[in-house]
Amino acid sequence: MTSSSRSPRLELADIFRMHRDVYRARHPVSPEQATVLRRLTACRTSALGGHVDTCDACGTVQVSYNSCRDRHCPKCQTTRQQAWVESRLTRLLPVSYFHVVFTLPEQLKPLGLKNRRVLYDLLFRAASETLLELAADPRRLGAQIGFTAVLHTWGQNLLFHPHLHCVVTGGGLSPDGKRWIAGRENFFLPVRVLGKLFRGKFLARLQAIYQAGQLSLNGSVESLRDSANFQRLLAALYRQRWIVYAKPPFGGASQVYRYLGRYTHRVAISNRRLVSLDQGRVTFRYKDYADQHRHKQMTLDAEEFIRRFLLHVLPKGFVRIRHYGLLAGRNVDTKLAECQRLLGEQSNSAEAEQETPPDPSEHPTSEEKCPRCANCQAPLRRCELSPAYLSRAPASLLMAALDSS
Repeated sequence: MTSSSRSPRLELADIFRMHRDVYRARHPVSPEQATVLRRLTACRTSALGGHVDTCDACGTVQVSYNSCRDRHCPKCQTTRQQAWVESRLTRLLPVSYFHVVFTLPEQLKPLGLKNRRVLYDLLFRAASETLLELAADPRRLGAQIGFTAVLHTWGQNLLFHPHLHCVVTGGGLSPDGKRWIAGRENFFLPVRVLGKLFRGKFLARLQAIYQAGQLSLNGSVESLRDSANFQRLLAALYRQRWIVYAKPPFGGASQVYRYLGRYTHRVAISNRRLVSLDQGRVTFRYKDYADQHRHKQMTLDAEEFIRRFLLHVLPKGFVRIRHYGLLAGRNVDTKLAECQRLLGEQSNSAEAEQETPPDPSEHPTSEEKCPRCANCQAPLRRCELSPAYLSRAPASLLMAALDSS
């Protein structure tokens, strides 16, 4: 007789629980990486406690374990992504938007692994200055644009691949602040020019940082302590073409942050890409961009899989989503508001009719509204459960928590 029950989906936390201790015994782990391993392993387990939500209207009871809320956790980012997207919809302009990607060359990756915070900050600074300067050039657009930049440090194979996703307004505010200057319909800025300016700004600042002694040069990059070797690296990077990729414009302004939301809270690998964990080997799906974007599978030893995942743990307190130009915090209530006025409320209304953002109240979560009382929107009453209580709780309660989480 064939069982109809489905095997539980493999999760990143399962891999960590089985192989974390062996990995830590054999490999150095930074404090930030150790924290991520601990949080993701404990996520939605009794180790973090839980809560009971009770509906006074119908008596429904839901028991759930608490989440870790770590920004590297694939299970905790969906809710944050939705909230972030909704908060940003008020800043949309009824114009076209472009997606521009800045990528660091392969030769810089060893240096980046030893100097993550420095190189990531430099990537943000060089890319943002490139966009703002080129767009402000009267020979190009001659306006101040607005954009959001999001750092990703991984490729589909989980190897180190730092790059920046930028969603940019297809136009900007005139220098006198009195009119909106629209860009060309299907063209933003020349990518070759963007690449050259980005390369020049990045390498000039990298040289200054090197001369100031602010780079960590040990291990695989120890040879760069010799200034002659560093200058040879710079010369090779100056000769190389730096790739900046610009995608076609979006179909409508209301699609922009929904699209960007796919990038803002993405982690190195999601649970849905995991296929199996068998005899200490992890198999996962990936897209091979070098082979016509074909979908493939890759199998790694669990320790190598964990090593690759930990490459993408961000420095403590590092801000990976940043806003510039019209979208910078200091400009939102002034320049951005003026752009919204110049472009007119009528355009915003017409766009909104085509694609209205969902009302969060129409999709109640178990933490706010009872799922069985959607019509009356009955509130849930919450009772927190400590890890100590859950360790002594009846098996039936724990099973309910597992089912609901």
